[in-house]
Amino acid sequence: MDRTRHPRAGTRSALSRRVARRLRPPRILRPTRAGWAFFVLTFGVGFAALNTGNNLLYLVLSLMLAFLVLSGVLSESALRGITVQRRLPGEIFADASQLVALDITNAQRRIPAFAVVVEDLAEAADGSDAFIPLGRTFVLRIAPRATERRFYSLRWPVRGSLHLRGFRISTRYPFGLFSKSLELMKPAEALVYPGLEVFAVRTARRGEEEGRATVAIPAPGSEISGLRDFRAGDPLRRIHWRASLRRGSLVIRESEGEHRTEQEVRLRTQGCEPGDAFESAVRRAASEAVALLDAGACVGLCTDSRRFAAADGPVQRTRLLSFLAQVAPETTP
Repeated sequence: MDRTRHPRAGTRSALSRRVARRLRPPRILRPTRAGWAFFVLTFGVGFAALNTGNNLLYLVLSLMLAFLVLSGVLSESALRGITVQRRLPGEIFADASQLVALDITNAQRRIPAFAVVVEDLAEAADGSDAFIPLGRTFVLRIAPRATERRFYSLRWPVRGSLHLRGFRISTRYPFGLFSKSLELMKPAEALVYPGLEVFAVRTARRGEEEGRATVAIPAPGSEISGLRDFRAGDPLRRIHWRASLRRGSLVIRESEGEHRTEQEVRLRTQGCEPGDAFESAVRRAASEAVALLDAGACVGLCTDSRRFAAADGPVQRTRLLSFLAQVAPETTP
């Protein structure tokens, strides 16, 4: 018998997962520890009422059942109309804590929402159907047609793409007997940069030869020596506005004694194996590039198969970090 897997098996598996997600109930109800105790107590009162025929026990049983119904109705009112908007930070570094903002909105016109817990969910790295909670936040009360902003600390251990799937919104309002939750799909994708290490950059002195990690920084208050065209990443405070109006394009003031060295960060990719050694090399390369850019140098990046020209500014910082976030070792020597 041919045991070769059919090429459409993976497509069918993905389709079955999507169908399973659509078939999930809109609400998930789980009893808490107090809820289980209340269930046992209700069952005991009902059993005693049936055996004894006592009207008072029937009255207590009716009140307890009404208590359960009221809990379900009020918890539904707390979840209905809740929407969440995620605001990611501009840069996310691996193994570092960054604050993520969640704007939680109650779209109901008259009914406030109470005791709402929001969990941000990410897709598992192994490609399974499970979701990984990244962080959670709690809101005690959201007024009708109001928005509350809360934050949680995001800490992702590895670099690369982070696939965000949505939110799990839950509440135990009003009595804490049940935990009612729903899943709100809000897919998004973020790029996690390599973690940064401490990298010291020294300032060049007179009579010293500049090494690979040496940057000469211009002294403040130096006189203007000329103008040049504006480049992406140049600070706005150095724009010469009068000359820019005359030319019709932005120009930058250059100062006497300004000396911006060009540095190149090298990363070996060929003949390397995936693992801790390669990840450590990527972290060192990212740390060196960021430190040199912060010191004002023009920084380039060179691997065994790619080369980035030296430049400065935030555009170059984003370009280099985005490449290092996705770079992979090349096993061919």
